[in-house]
Amino acid sequence: MKVGLSTYSLVRELRDGNMTVLDVIDWIAENGGEHMEIVPYGFSVVDNVELAHQIKAKAESAGIELSAYSLPANFVQPTQEAFEQEVERLKEHVDIVNLMGIKIMRHDVTAFQLKPEEMTIHYFEEHFDKLVEGSRQIADYAAQYGITTTIENHGFNVQSSDRVQRVIHAVNRPNFKTTLDVGNFLCIDEDPLVGVKKNLKYAATVHFKDFYIRPYYENPGDGVWFRTVNENYLRGAIVGHGDLNIREITRLIKGSGYDGYLTVEFEGMEDCRTGSKIGMDNVRRLWNEAQAVNDSKPVLKG
Repeated sequence: MKVGLSTYSLVRELRDGNMTVLDVIDWIAENGGEHMEIVPYGFSVVDNVELAHQIKAKAESAGIELSAYSLPANFVQPTQEAFEQEVERLKEHVDIVNLMGIKIMRHDVTAFQLKPEEMTIHYFEEHFDKLVEGSRQIADYAAQYGITTTIENHGFNVQSSDRVQRVIHAVNRPNFKTTLDVGNFLCIDEDPLVGVKKNLKYAATVHFKDFYIRPYYENPGDGVWFRTVNENYLRGAIVGHGDLNIREITRLIKGSGYDGYLTVEFEGMEDCRTGSKIGMDNVRRLWNEAQAVNDSKPVLKG
């Protein structure tokens, strides 16, 4: 098990120019992290090979593993030509991931911003073949490099555990799995304990995040709140401070035998450096505490 951070956790600092991605590597090392997931917001590497080399070299010198690379993608395109262009765009990212020595790449399969009618099972079924075909082509291309490609429970359509599993089984490639985000199930109002338990066996890597949750009939007022598919309210929290049952989630993950990367993804209103540091500390502490609990409590099987 290795605890680390997604660069997205510090995206405010990156976009404000207070940090570079190279600074983020040093910051993670100085604050107890062991690996970094690259989410190219606030910087880009696919069109900047020199920066990609710099990140790889900096990570090696700082003792930080480059664990994964995550980017948006959308296989629901208006024409076959546009679909093929999207596939080729993603292959360019696979090439840069390989150059950096990263072995896990997450891509979406639909746009992130969707209309209500595009969040439905009907939209999923209508475009299912394209989601599968695009994912299969990227997985096959990545296989030559020994890279595992993944979809995350992310994006307001392919976000429930069942839909993620359906895509994984249809793609049917050994190097195509899931980036399991413990919090994102809430975006479609699925119980995170249920989603985590069901999809753990498909996980190539795990995201730890937390949310404050308020029901649709209790408007929480100002703040960085957003709405779920069913209009409930969510706001990012420091891992361990929000309303997710992080302790039980951690126990389920550890009890499953998973021993890979644990990536903190901070999205709260607090100072992002503070939120990221506390989040990593909490994940490591709760992971260590989970062993004693697992010794005395049954673990549910997915």
